[in-house]
Amino acid sequence: MPRTLRVAAVNVNGIRAAARKGMAGWLDTADVDILTLQEVRGEREHLDAALPGWHILEDRSLQKGRAGVAIASRLEPTASRIALGGESLESNGRWLEADFEVEGRTLTAVSAYVFTGEVGTPKQEQKWAFLEAMDARLPELAADGALAVVTGDLNVGHRELDIKNWKGNLKKAGFLPRERAYFDRWLGAAGESVACADGTTGTGLGWVDVGRRFHGDVPGPYTWWSQRGQAFDNDSGWRIDYQLATPALAERVAAYRVDRQASYAERWTDHAPVVVDYAF
Repeated sequence: MPRTLRVAAVNVNGIRAAARKGMAGWLDTADVDILTLQEVRGEREHLDAALPGWHILEDRSLQKGRAGVAIASRLEPTASRIALGGESLESNGRWLEADFEVEGRTLTAVSAYVFTGEVGTPKQEQKWAFLEAMDARLPELAADGALAVVTGDLNVGHRELDIKNWKGNLKKAGFLPRERAYFDRWLGAAGESVACADGTTGTGLGWVDVGRRFHGDVPGPYTWWSQRGQAFDNDSGWRIDYQLATPALAERVAAYRVDRQASYAERWTDHAPVVVDYAF
């Protein structure tokens, strides 16, 4: 029988808080093979305590208590990398690649945490630099029919369908036309001309937004809700957590879901896990 590999991605908003609030209960039933984490904001000992028995790779931020990405897996990774872009790019704690051997094929899983950004500030400049570095790395990851998936909190709502209140966010980081243009190019048909949200024209890279392909043109399903007000209860959210797959891996998608908690009180993070099954 074909093997199904389950990959889940979640911004935990602090691994210690997530573990304290109930992450283990979700893991007990989720049956995940590869788990990518963003905004870990902790030390290795905190990951070990929250994920006993897992193989764990991590990349911590140079700023204590900030950012941090990790990949936990039931399979033993064969290689890992943390470099993205040049030395001037502040990518520490924001990009981690891991290779796994699955049924005789190499699968590369990436845990990515893109800067939130803020218009008119150095924070947005950091975000532009990070998106540029991704723009250069994605073709390399997809070369020669490779199986690769970039997962995590990419902090951009690609389309109007990805944000409940998109009209109110047109000039805010996370939904800027220039940010969305990167996604237009990444997800455009490989080698074809793509009209982008910022009015420019680019060349498609052929990557696949698994969630959008699986659900079609419907609102959401959202993956992040503000902690303020009634955003969660009203499902007034953003879809900013993704699994972007190379064409070769996208053909293997068997299922996709967002594990939204049943109630506000049951939330163990302000994001929801994005879970995808890949058939081998």
